[in-house]
Amino acid sequence: MSAKINNQYGSIEIDKQVISQIAYRAAMESYGLVGLAYKSKGIVELLKGENGFKGVLVEELEDNTIAIELYVILQYGTNISTVANNIIDRVKYTVENMTAIKVSKIDINVQGIRVK
Repeated sequence: MSAKINNQYGSIEIDKQVISQIAYRAAMESYGLVGLAYKSKGIVELLKGENGFKGVLVEELEDNTIAIELYVILQYGTNISTVANNIIDRVKYTVENMTAIKVSKIDINVQGIRVK
């Protein structure tokens, strides 16, 4: 499934995996983020190979916007809310500017804390 952009020049479809990759790259530039964690519901999803990109789920909503869910691993000693807000701001800005698709919701799920 893909997201569509319609404008005066025509129609463009952007695959969810492309949006996931853009969101992943933007999130990895945030301070305090160690990495993203795989989100899988079970062994069946692992065997099917439909995990998409590591730790990013993109869902298209009815109003032609998207919702992004990130599963993150943070660095010990950082303020979780500050890091989460930085990730949200960076991902939303990057995805909207690169794809022209409005991001209506970004959820951050902390999967772990890594100690150096």
